Amino acid sequence: MIEKIAEQLVNLTVKQVNELATILKKEYGIEPYNSVKLENTSKSKEEISKKEEKTVFNIILKSSGNSKLSVVKLVKEITGKGLRESKDLVDNIPSLIKDSVNKKEAEDLKNKFEGIGAIIEIE
Repeated sequence: MIEKIAEQLVNLTVKQVNELATILKKEYGIEPYNSVKLENTSKSKEEISKKEEKTVFNIILKSSGNSKLSVVKLVKEITGKGLRESKDLVDNIPSLIKDSVNKKEAEDLKNKFEGIGAIIEIE
């Protein structure tokens, strides 16, 4: 008997499966597993994205623009590295200038670099 029911279920058309799902939901309060799972998954992702807002950022130099010397000086000031190391960072773009900074500091640094013509990416 169970085998016959299983065979009938496997041979249902898409329309029939939808009708069966509707009957099971209305008559017996049974939700199809996939729809319940998808609803919970989408809610969880929304809640997680709200809770896990990024708080630590990396400053990456993408371009030094026209004023390479000014960018080298600013990199030296921000990183505390020597002139040679700062120049190497500017010469080897893209370069990680500073890592693990908060949002405010990241925005401030980006504004400083953009003020002298450099292109910065915050990750």
